[in-house]
Amino acid sequence: MLKRYYDKNLLNEFLGKHRVIIITGPRQAGKTTLVRLYAEESGLRYLYVTGDDIRAEEILSSRNLKLIREFVAGYELVIIDEAQKIRNIGESVKLAVDNISSVRFILTGSSSFELSNKVGEPLTGRKISLNLFCVSVLELKSDLNDLEIKERLSDFMVFGMYPRVLIAENKKDKIEYINEITNSYLLKDILKFEGIKKSNVILQLLRALAFQIGSEVSLNELANTCGVDVKTVKRYIDLLEKSYIIYSLSAFSRNLRKEMSKKKKYYFYDNGIINSLISNFNTLDLRDDIGRLWENFVFMERLKKVSYLQDYSNLYFWRTWDKYEIDLVEEKDGRLSAYEFKFGEESIRQIEQWKQIYSSEIKLINKSNFIDFVG
Repeated sequence: MLKRYYDKNLLNEFLGKHRVIIITGPRQAGKTTLVRLYAEESGLRYLYVTGDDIRAEEILSSRNLKLIREFVAGYELVIIDEAQKIRNIGESVKLAVDNISSVRFILTGSSSFELSNKVGEPLTGRKISLNLFCVSVLELKSDLNDLEIKERLSDFMVFGMYPRVLIAENKKDKIEYINEITNSYLLKDILKFEGIKKSNVILQLLRALAFQIGSEVSLNELANTCGVDVKTVKRYIDLLEKSYIIYSLSAFSRNLRKEMSKKKKYYFYDNGIINSLISNFNTLDLRDDIGRLWENFVFMERLKKVSYLQDYSNLYFWRTWDKYEIDLVEEKDGRLSAYEFKFGEESIRQIEQWKQIYSSEIKLINKSNFIDFVG
């Protein structure tokens, strides 16, 4: 069993302060395993239902306090897995929270656009929202030492960090599982809830993005590649972000003339998905895209860390029109930190423009020192 960051103690702490916990994140990242394990170890009388449960859907979408009270009677904790599938779930849970003092709720969902739309506003002030990512280096540090993590780094960069991938015994099983996620789960929420029928266009878009990790993306070029208009590309990218498939990073700018400010970069929540989309699971010594894989891996591991530790930093990249670039800029409490991601030991140039304007050195993150940065 992989140890996850949100263990029993943390979830107890959150439930002690809030009546509702909402856990979102990528499909197959381990949300169901997490909440079921917590329920079994908590000592609480609990009810576990899923959004596919017809009886649960009928009662919890009714907004009928009498029915809801009867449904949760005798339980201290109610877990609703894939809660976005239930109509009016936010309003029904609000009714329960406001009128039944003995019960608390944990809701999970794999699409922020559905769950937040249905739950967010009704439960304002009553909930805490948590993201559960694929397994992180931060979590692996509880079971592996630094040397063991470095020895497995190539696998992490090629096959990714999905829980079942990490425990798979051989390369064949890893590839089969990642391809299953890509083909069966990746677009499930978008196609079901948004009524999109052209899944081939979204896959084209994802493949195009997979080849542009670390580069600023032109929406016009993506539209031409996919044979659709820019408005459609914007809509699909928004849905892909809200489904925890890609993450957008904006440019940092103080509106200086030479700084780019409107472009974005896109990263994937897991490296394995990138390699599945481009059909390349070769080892690193046979790759010509190590730089892209490394940048995606390190950025996403950093994002996991700051999210779990609730380190409220703003994340950006920085680039000038004369093509000086910094991979990651973090802004916290008015201070800036700059990082460049290089897989090898090569040196990086300190960009004088950056140093003069922002009084910040650029730090190199490579395969030798990355663990402290992400773990």
